[in-house]
Amino acid sequence: MTANREEPPAAPELAALADPVRRRLYELVAAAQEPVRRDAAADGARVSRTLAAYHLDRLVEAGLLSVSYARPPGRGGPGAGRPAKLYRPTRDEVAITLPPRSYDVLAGVLADAVAADASGSVRTALLAAADGEGRRAADPGRDLLSTLRDRGYEPEQLADEIDLHNCPFHHLAQRHVELVCGLNLALLRGLLSARGEDPGTAELAPRAGHCCVTIRTGPETPA
Repeated sequence: MTANREEPPAAPELAALADPVRRRLYELVAAAQEPVRRDAAADGARVSRTLAAYHLDRLVEAGLLSVSYARPPGRGGPGAGRPAKLYRPTRDEVAITLPPRSYDVLAGVLADAVAADASGSVRTALLAAADGEGRRAADPGRDLLSTLRDRGYEPEQLADEIDLHNCPFHHLAQRHVELVCGLNLALLRGLLSARGEDPGTAELAPRAGHCCVTIRTGPETPA
């Protein structure tokens, strides 16, 4: 007789996204560039405000969203009412693999090896590999923003640049900033080259809470 295998408990983040309405609300908030009010989330997900509030708070409990409070612009002082509850995605990474895998540990070990290589040959090989990965990720049949979104960069088209709101290698970047920024730059320049676009428009522009690379789309060219 074969013994019954005990099913592993579902991670709270995974369980929280199992409901289709809750997942839709999470995706809506995650895609927004500013914190989202309950009524706006309800309208976007086409559900009642009460149902939206319930699911949004469950996402907060699961650690996928965070909460802040603010009054609408121009409202303040006595009679302004209570501040509105606003939701935004947390910056914590959520990665679920069954059975557990430690890819982050392997990435850290490899990054440590690059940092310890005094000759620089390992770093050169890594940047070449990142360029190649970018070229493989390029899909001429898709627009650039969609390709960047698929790679986890959370792009936003501004007037003269594409702002990348997320670094796909955030945890590793906390230990190896220079290495990861160079990797991002090489990957994105390789992607642009394979699309027939100017790789020089991808530039290092480190900012807190963003990827260290930005992509210029305006007519200006640096001297």
